[in-house]
Amino acid sequence: MSFFFVIIVRSLKQVNKVLHIRFVLCVPFIKVVEYYRGDRRRMSRQNDIEMMKLALERAVESAAMGEVPVGAVLVGSDGRILASAGNNTICDCDPTGHAEIRVLRLAAAKMKNYRLPETTLYVTLEPCAMCASAMIHARVKRVVFGATDPKTGALISRYNFGTDNLLNHSFFFTAGIMEKECSRILQDFFQKRR
Repeated sequence: MSFFFVIIVRSLKQVNKVLHIRFVLCVPFIKVVEYYRGDRRRMSRQNDIEMMKLALERAVESAAMGEVPVGAVLVGSDGRILASAGNNTICDCDPTGHAEIRVLRLAAAKMKNYRLPETTLYVTLEPCAMCASAMIHARVKRVVFGATDPKTGALISRYNFGTDNLLNHSFFFTAGIMEKECSRILQDFFQKRR
């Protein structure tokens, strides 16, 4: 038996639209979401916070290099960290150098498999469409992010990648873990650049 919850998403495009997806959303603001694993054990919020702290460290490292401060960590089903990285698009002259993509590449090379099932990806900012698509192709099981991205967020802000059941794979996600800290690092970075 799956845990499906009915939520009402409040946005200009989706007013009064009811979605059936595998997460809980506290209206009107996104709050920490409860996630149930296949065996129905509740995922440890403390573990999510610890992994998000590591992702924030990678974001700080990216900011120090002049990159947009986004960090990501990929964790296996056993809780082992498979990879961690920050944005590196400018330094590498790579438009695909987002933290999420870099983490997926590192973990795939380490595991010698382009599929990364039963993994959880932690990222400080809601993934864009490119990164969400890569997570679908890699078969990531769960995505945890801190701050929403109202301009390019592809999980809830602009699109519903990975949760709309329109593609061949879907994943669970948790929003709002250390949201204030994740938002603050981005705000501080862009204020300094102005």
